Amino acid sequence: MMLLDRYLLTQFIKHLLMVLASLVAIYLLVNFFERIDNFLEAGKSATLLTRFLMLKIPLMCEQLLPVGLLLAGVITLGLLNHNHEFLALTASGIPVTRIVRPLIGGGVMVTLLFLANSQWLLPPTAVATNRIWFEEVKQEIPRGIERNGKTFFRGEAGIYAFARPDPHQNCFRAFSYTAWNENFEAVLVLTASQADFGADGWSFTNGQIKRRNTTGGFEINNFEHLALPLPETPATFFQPEYRAGELSLSQLYRTARNSQGRAGREAWITFHQRLSYLFLGLPLLLLGLPVLLLTHRKLGHDLTLAIPISSGLAFAAWGWWSASQALAADSLIQPALIAWSMHILATGVGAILIRQQSR
Repeated sequence: MMLLDRYLLTQFIKHLLMVLASLVAIYLLVNFFERIDNFLEAGKSATLLTRFLMLKIPLMCEQLLPVGLLLAGVITLGLLNHNHEFLALTASGIPVTRIVRPLIGGGVMVTLLFLANSQWLLPPTAVATNRIWFEEVKQEIPRGIERNGKTFFRGEAGIYAFARPDPHQNCFRAFSYTAWNENFEAVLVLTASQADFGADGWSFTNGQIKRRNTTGGFEINNFEHLALPLPETPATFFQPEYRAGELSLSQLYRTARNSQGRAGREAWITFHQRLSYLFLGLPLLLLGLPVLLLTHRKLGHDLTLAIPISSGLAFAAWGWWSASQALAADSLIQPALIAWSMHILATGVGAILIRQQSR
């Protein structure tokens, strides 16, 4: 049996590499022609574009993983069936569940490998590609970063730090602003438990303000309520949406745990989206294998119909998964249940169909 497992696993990995290489090559070609004009207009070289595309490969592979696992499993089992090897195995008393076990095991190993890719390799490559595209090509220089649920923003004359429980409201917690002069000396330090921005400008609650006087010291005043104009408004706090893609899974998890309210829910949705997409290939593989056997049994075809049906299955599952993620923000259901609903149903149906094929 170890020989059979090794043979099936080798064929599965070989076909997975072939599928991913083919899809990534198409992806790179399309992206090259889509981006070349932008790079040339920005005065950037083709070498930078090539580096940009090479750094995109880890992200491309992760995005193509679910359909890659499905097609690799279908091709492996389809060729086994086409060469009558599958018939020989079942005729010798080996059940279908035993035959597909190495394929499922290979899918699990590859998914865990991509899980490590998402944790350690993808974040630095995402930072590099975003810097090239947004800063060097699009000339969009972000001045704000987010760390552990708190935003830091570099303004024209000072630095802001705050937590924003609801990104759709101009209400900030643990707010601080430090202004500097041309000698890099702090001239104003403002801290407040809450800051609000409305039609009348900035207002602050329960805080302290320090101003540098002519002698070089600070005048310190505590306040319960204070209205004070600041150089920037919330509209200028440029926090690009692509920053979430630069975080590792562990960083996303910590961000979700440290965030509250609507921001916390959105952080949990992002975390479960990333994690559930990585594991989407396993239920597709578990569902696609019995579909191939049913197609052959009912219609008498191997890969001729199996690959189009599997592609349609992958598209339907991806559409369901994407629609559920889009509805997650406005639903009261737990983000984890929404993100993993496709996996639960497809795994259950696939397991039942595989057991039926063994009878």
